[in-house]
Amino acid sequence: MPTARDALLDAAHAALTVRPWPAVRMVDVAAAAGVSRQTLYNEFGSKDGLARALARRAADLYLAGVERALGSAGGTGDRLAATAAWTVRAVRASALVRGLLTGCWGERLPRPVPSLRRPASVVPAQRRADAGLPTPAELLGQVRDRAVAALEEGRPPHDPAALAVTCELALRLALSYALVPPPPGAAEDGMPLVRDVVEWAQGAVT
Repeated sequence: MPTARDALLDAAHAALTVRPWPAVRMVDVAAAAGVSRQTLYNEFGSKDGLARALARRAADLYLAGVERALGSAGGTGDRLAATAAWTVRAVRASALVRGLLTGCWGERLPRPVPSLRRPASVVPAQRRADAGLPTPAELLGQVRDRAVAALEEGRPPHDPAALAVTCELALRLALSYALVPPPPGAAEDGMPLVRDVVEWAQGAVT
């Protein structure tokens, strides 16, 4: 059963799909979640706090999908291609993930602003959200580092730097597919191109 916090985040996300963030009212979010407005403020502190929590959840869900993709079957090329495909799907499906990975928020989105509140929230999940979000470069770096950790097993000990470059190339290719539609007939998620790049990169360092 979802918690009040989950219900509020779901309600805020649903509201964001039909109206811009400035037009989303806290009282409406609380009503849609079936809780009091006071409960909403107890959880998030403010509308900015709710925005930070929405973005934090989007980042966590994206990274969880990355972990699943990296744990899929196949070799380095297959698993990086699966990660690229997930990134393309996530950016296209979620404007919040798109903002997190590109820094392009726009007027409709709840661009998270740093928390200036002191003392920190008594809600642990909100303290984490208020602590700040990674920049696009930092988030990409987190994904790259997860990929290196998942894929380096069994590789020569001199290879981690080359593997990190290969992982970052795959991720940047994924973002290009997510932001710029491919030509008709081309793969929608960039998986074949990512595999080609991985094979090329592996050949270049052997």
